[in-house]
Amino acid sequence: MFDSPHPARVVALPGTGSDADFARRAFGPASAARGLDFVAVEPDPRRVVASCRAGLDAAARSGRVLAAGISLGAAIALEWAAEHTDLVVGVVAALPAWTGPDTAACPAALSAAATAAQLRTDGLAVVLDRMRASSPRWLADALTQSWRAQWPHLPAALDEAADYKWPDAERLAAFELPIAVVTAIDDPVHPVAVAEEWAALAPHARLHRITLDELGADPAILGQTGIGAFG
Repeated sequence: MFDSPHPARVVALPGTGSDADFARRAFGPASAARGLDFVAVEPDPRRVVASCRAGLDAAARSGRVLAAGISLGAAIALEWAAEHTDLVVGVVAALPAWTGPDTAACPAALSAAATAAQLRTDGLAVVLDRMRASSPRWLADALTQSWRAQWPHLPAALDEAADYKWPDAERLAAFELPIAVVTAIDDPVHPVAVAEEWAALAPHARLHRITLDELGADPAILGQTGIGAFG
């Protein structure tokens, strides 16, 4: 386990197109089990990154935080933590999707951009049916809920995610706070090689491996694994 100060609260950020409900299910139970105050940020689809950063800013006014994020949320959490090291005890980076600003080959960025284009062409109902037909039930249900809530701003939110410049190797290598990196070893959108790279670059990182079946059975495994690394 990491030797880090006790955080005032855990702040959870969801991934691209996702919502506070999934982040709450992922990180809330582990926070409650440890008696930690907890907040899950609801992204504003009109300003995804800015709203997540604002949520971290607000939470940190009450004391040092443990920033926990999934996919895009992990990148935002790490970038914010690197800029506010005095306000953070560490980061849980679940399912990181890429390293560096060149995302031309990033599966998550390509998926977000393609989905945004389909939504503009075909509409929400058609794309939801297409997504549900090709996704595991747990993921389809979660995204159906969040996509409906973020409509009609969802395409813009996905474009913002697709254009996001991920933390580069230099940022990770210079990050002196502890990072619990959680990867699903069979997730093609968030390649395990990326998580391994993050864990190798960051001087105080530990890598934890799960499977998509485990995540689908209970999203709380992200918190049990990631927050669990902090004691």
